[in-house]
Amino acid sequence: MTNSSKTPLLDRVKTPRDLRKIDDADLVQLADELRQETIDTVSVTGGHLGAGLGVVELTIAIHKVFDTPRDKLIWDVGHQAYPHKILTGRRDRIRTLRQGGGLSGFTKRAESEYDPFGAAHSSTSISAGLGMAVARDFSRKKHNVISVIGDGAMSAGMAYEAMNNAGAMNSRLIVILNDNDMSIAPPVGAMSNYLARLISGRPYRRLRNWAKQLAKKLPKTWERRAARAEEYTRTFWTGGTLFEELGFYHVGPIDGHNLDHLLPVLRNVRDAKSGPILVHVVTQKGKGYQPAEESADKYHGVAKFNVITGAQDKPAPKAPSYTKVYANALIDQAKRDKKIVAITAAMPSGTGLDMFGAAYPNRCFDVGIAEQHGVTFAAGLAAEGMRPFATIYSTFLQRAYDQVVHDVAIQKLPVRFAIDRAGLVGADGPTHAGAFDVTYLSTLPGFVVMAAADEAELVHMVATAAAIDDGPSAFRFPRGEGVGIALPKRGQPLKIGKGRVVREGSAVALLSLGARLQECLMAADQLAGFGLSTTVADARFAKPLDEDLVRQLAQNHEVLITIEEGSIGGFGSHVLHFLARDGLLDAGLKVRPMVLPDIFIDQDKPAAMYARAGLDAAGIVETVFAALGRVRAAETGERA
Repeated sequence: MTNSSKTPLLDRVKTPRDLRKIDDADLVQLADELRQETIDTVSVTGGHLGAGLGVVELTIAIHKVFDTPRDKLIWDVGHQAYPHKILTGRRDRIRTLRQGGGLSGFTKRAESEYDPFGAAHSSTSISAGLGMAVARDFSRKKHNVISVIGDGAMSAGMAYEAMNNAGAMNSRLIVILNDNDMSIAPPVGAMSNYLARLISGRPYRRLRNWAKQLAKKLPKTWERRAARAEEYTRTFWTGGTLFEELGFYHVGPIDGHNLDHLLPVLRNVRDAKSGPILVHVVTQKGKGYQPAEESADKYHGVAKFNVITGAQDKPAPKAPSYTKVYANALIDQAKRDKKIVAITAAMPSGTGLDMFGAAYPNRCFDVGIAEQHGVTFAAGLAAEGMRPFATIYSTFLQRAYDQVVHDVAIQKLPVRFAIDRAGLVGADGPTHAGAFDVTYLSTLPGFVVMAAADEAELVHMVATAAAIDDGPSAFRFPRGEGVGIALPKRGQPLKIGKGRVVREGSAVALLSLGARLQECLMAADQLAGFGLSTTVADARFAKPLDEDLVRQLAQNHEVLITIEEGSIGGFGSHVLHFLARDGLLDAGLKVRPMVLPDIFIDQDKPAAMYARAGLDAAGIVETVFAALGRVRAAETGERA
């Protein structure tokens, strides 16, 4: 019986238990409503749209067939999980997505029992799923584990490491490969669907297992011939040799937007009781929303937008973005140096390297979601005299730390790391925050580590990195617009390990590394109102440290505050180490390092996140007064 009511089906679905009560024939209507709800939501909140639109039918089919949350469903990355959130008891909060105090833009264990594993970096779902499957078997439980992974995420070696391990263990694990870019194989219509249903079904699997047992009774040469015949026959019709070699039973490709295809295949797979299975599903990113379908990036990440026109609500920038400034500065350097090349790990537009690639297509390399490979690839380029700029978000460079240490630092190879998204990043929350790079790079011998205070400094740091040929270097810069400072016509290399004094004072010294410099200047203005003359300095370099500047500030001020957009163990720790070693703490100097607090800060507006971290002007002023042992004059009505 199909639904004849005018009441929207989606209103009847509070959880997947409600979804499982709906007839199969009504699920197309539900998919239309879920797709529209996703579009309406992201038009209000902004976020990742195209990936979610592409998996609407797949999301419905999984929750219809499997007994979630008892069955564990793991979404890789989580960009595509908005429809999943709507169906799993979070529809009433969905318009808080990526907002302060609202729902995360990714899957999050603390948010729902339907999110058994949090994900925001790619290519982790198969490894996590295998771990959960093995834990299930240890506990003698019977539930299913389903890992959904996109074709882009399959460019990372970790996915194949997990598949190799799962195949060798013969663990009962279901992997759904969501091929939304047609980069692996297109669906081949009705015949593909028929074969997928056939080979995923119990009769075929029984026949296959019977044939295997029979083959084992034959001479070894005949057993091998039989196995090859079965493999070649299946591969001819369905593909999947690589997955079969990794030990997975391969099904597909099938049309991921056709519920008549998806449901019977998933039911067959659900009922299979042994071994790992991979279901290859082909979907269209941005499906069902014409502006997204026609967009080059399929509306991967969008600001708020008009649903009817698709026009995004992007206010006119007051200053160029740091990313754009970096790209233009690198292009300028490349005009004069043919050895400069650029590398990105599947983020050409996010890092500005789409601009560099347009100017120098043969000198720009997108290695896919493979940061480890990208770093060692850059090391190989550097070893042969090229000048590579490995342009990677801070949070993603974490994935390649061993390569940074072993393949770059130990060999003293001049790879230049351009680190975008330094500091807190707003709506993407803690998984994408650039909190740790200064700490993890500054511990490495021979590394030059810089942080741009503004867009003009960034231009100079690109030139500085280009000029360093005797070892590795890195420079970091935040997300978003610059401060509006005039840009130099051409970057000039900075003197290595030397900072600058921006404002002279006598009582308090604020030593900033990176983009908190403007907040330091605001804090200095406030402190002046309380009679505290304040020096503001820009360290420029976390390593090598400008020891002369630090010594000067320590000897001529009562209070020295270091400020950085990073974790403990970074710039401030190096300053304290130097002060202690040099005996400068013995004279009663009051030193306070200001770093990101020892917590992961949830998504919000960047200004609100920095206020919570205490790394805004108000927080700096409070730290100064605390160091002096005074109550703020504003609170007592007295002058400090």
